[in-house]
Amino acid sequence: MASSREVSMEETMPDLSQGLCRLPTSGDVSDCCHNSTKGPTVERSKIVSTFPATITGILVMAGWFTGIFSSLAHTKETELLSVGIRGGINSETIGIPPTEKEDFEQYDMFAVVGTPWSWDFSSGWDIRFRLNIAAGTLRAAGDSGFIGELSPGIAFSKPSWRFTFDIGGGPAYLSEEKYGRQDIGGPVQIIGHGGITYHLPWRISAGYRFHHMSDASIYGSNNRGVDLHMLELSYRF
Repeated sequence: MASSREVSMEETMPDLSQGLCRLPTSGDVSDCCHNSTKGPTVERSKIVSTFPATITGILVMAGWFTGIFSSLAHTKETELLSVGIRGGINSETIGIPPTEKEDFEQYDMFAVVGTPWSWDFSSGWDIRFRLNIAAGTLRAAGDSGFIGELSPGIAFSKPSWRFTFDIGGGPAYLSEEKYGRQDIGGPVQIIGHGGITYHLPWRISAGYRFHHMSDASIYGSNNRGVDLHMLELSYRF
């Protein structure tokens, strides 16, 4: 017996339009799949663009903890801890993507100032908030410009090991914004850095530092940052 209601194919088939792209009227399947690679690219760009924001968030939290726990810290005098020189270059394989369009070099002089807030632990570890000041030159593709940095940070030290680990970040000023094919964006940049220092005899210290700089999308999303691997030599007071 024939059914009193004819069931159409549209009613029985599930709606696949939510998960699949529609075929174009021309029937060209390549047009449908052409944009299939954009998803990962967009996600990757989101991750890269949020890196400077992550640094900013860490610094804000560090400042917040400083205010909250300052009453528990061992108050010390504000003092000059060390002065030194450092220099470094970028790497095509070790850095935060996208990589630089030019080969960069940076050379500067720096000073580290110890703030009053510090903590001493029975295990021998010492934690102290510091202020890092640097001035030097950034070079690439035959162009060079002044760079000045002011970055608060926190350092973890264990005198018996002769090692200090530190992280920090803050603003930087550049006198030159374009280096060959690469446009950094503008004069104000955000830096983030982390390093390890070994304390040698005669008040001499040697260290390595990873140095990231970008505009945090202040001047748009088409600018590229610079990642540097730097070696430093300093005298501690």
